[in-house]
Amino acid sequence: MPPSTRYLFVVSVSTVVIFIVFYAFSFGDEQSSPRLNASEALLLAQVCTSFIHGKTPFLWRNKLAIHEKASCKDYLTQSHYITAPLSQEEAEFPLAYTMVIHHNFNTFTRLFRAIYMPQNVYCVHVDEKASAAFKGAVEQLLRCFPNAFLASKTEPVVYGGISRLQADLNCIKDLVASTVPWKYLINTCGQDFPLKTNREIIQYLKGFKGKNITPGVLPPAHAVGRTKFVHREHLGKEVSYVVRTSALKPPPPHNLTIYFGSAYVALSREFAHFVLHDPRAVDLLAWSKDTFSPDEHFWVTLNRIPGRCDDVFPAEVVFTGVCTHRVNPVQMEMDLKQSHWC
Repeated sequence: MPPSTRYLFVVSVSTVVIFIVFYAFSFGDEQSSPRLNASEALLLAQVCTSFIHGKTPFLWRNKLAIHEKASCKDYLTQSHYITAPLSQEEAEFPLAYTMVIHHNFNTFTRLFRAIYMPQNVYCVHVDEKASAAFKGAVEQLLRCFPNAFLASKTEPVVYGGISRLQADLNCIKDLVASTVPWKYLINTCGQDFPLKTNREIIQYLKGFKGKNITPGVLPPAHAVGRTKFVHREHLGKEVSYVVRTSALKPPPPHNLTIYFGSAYVALSREFAHFVLHDPRAVDLLAWSKDTFSPDEHFWVTLNRIPGRCDDVFPAEVVFTGVCTHRVNPVQMEMDLKQSHWC
């Protein structure tokens, strides 16, 4: 195509794109059709530009998709996924991740891309209440990765309820059954993001020599009621929450001392087995079903059973985010200095 003709063609196509975007933003409501947001408008422009330059565009989205069944190979390439271990050290120290999510697919893909390594293994728990479109998008993404899968059992997750802890436990059960010889398990929420590379994380974890990272303290005054009174999950169509009742709970099983701490932990594979099968762990889980935020006391209490004392408070933070129940590490360290355990 002669330069002048190509220039005229580009101008024409650009004009059409601008008109479509302007029309969508200005008259979308009047026509009862969905508007294009800024990112979709940019995406449409990129599609047109690709056609102009003789390239076949590839899009991994539900909207404006050129190919209904996109190639996983193309997706991995264009998204710059790491497809081989970056070092022998990392290859010999695989990690397991649980990822509990409920919305915002784009945020989830950024987290997954950031922590993905082919030698690791990933269990993704999608809230049972999530939309069918969100569930479908996550499932479609995970089909491209042989070491990532959806949890075999899902929960309708309620903030502060037993369902949040159960979601992690469902994934842990699946990960323990995995043939991947992972060394540590890390649980995340959909709004986490790593501050360290995979290699930095495993080098940090190696320093604990198989001990768990479950920071916690004896119950502060404001948290005593969480396990003193019976709580119930309320699952509603619009909003779900936990209700505190006036009924008192019986003492913890096996005369366990309840500790409170972080709901986000790093666990050894041995401890994961312990959590799933030891009678004390099974009974504590049953006792915790009507408490508030049981994930804040479950891990830390089990890890402080006399004779275990495996926990070490992390000196660094390797993830950051706005997950619920995340403990302020500075405050936790101050509390630990005043507590007496192990």
